[in-house]
Amino acid sequence: MERRILVVEDDPSIGSQLVSGLIREGFDATLAADGATARTAFSQSDYDLVLLDLGLPDHDGFSLLDAWRSRSSVPVIVLTARTELSARLRSFELGATDWLPKPFFLEEVVARIHTRLGHRPKHAAVRIALHDCEVDLDARMVRRGGDDLGLTAHEFNVLAVLVAHPGRAFTRSQLAERALPDGGERLDRTVDSHISRIRRKLGAEGAAQLRTVFGVGYRLDLEASG
Repeated sequence: MERRILVVEDDPSIGSQLVSGLIREGFDATLAADGATARTAFSQSDYDLVLLDLGLPDHDGFSLLDAWRSRSSVPVIVLTARTELSARLRSFELGATDWLPKPFFLEEVVARIHTRLGHRPKHAAVRIALHDCEVDLDARMVRRGGDDLGLTAHEFNVLAVLVAHPGRAFTRSQLAERALPDGGERLDRTVDSHISRIRRKLGAEGAAQLRTVFGVGYRLDLEASG
């Protein structure tokens, strides 16, 4: 039996991509583009899980989360461009089951849905080796010897884009568009700063695989040469 997912997202491009992607993964997904529609949908149908954007045009996402949690134990995964600790903590205080910052990969969303619904993911968690470091796209962590290297959300997003497309060169603008939130700084120098900090955290050998493509931007090679 298909598990029913309510996607609460006001951005039409993100919402439609989520719904179509979840349907391809075998879920029964419904889109609510505003808080009022989400309230009605939630009250009239039984859902197995909710994906909730906090920044809705007519409702505070926190109020929806609070209202739902007071009368339902349905898992709610918050998807949001807000990265401040206070928003994350408030989400969990109001009963959020999980949190995933934008931008995100569909594979991450699906893996977390499977985990919260008690399923094993269809595919193994995506883990990529960079010399002595391991990039875990599911857990959103980079580890060396089991220790988290402490990448920020934006640093991880930049690295994740490159890891997901090894050997492909991205311009700084492409990385900014895919990895950094709307309304924030999407300047070339911002991407350069993130890359510089990522390289320091990876160490010399791992950083050697994150290459500068002169006149273009950056590329990740899974095997360093020379």
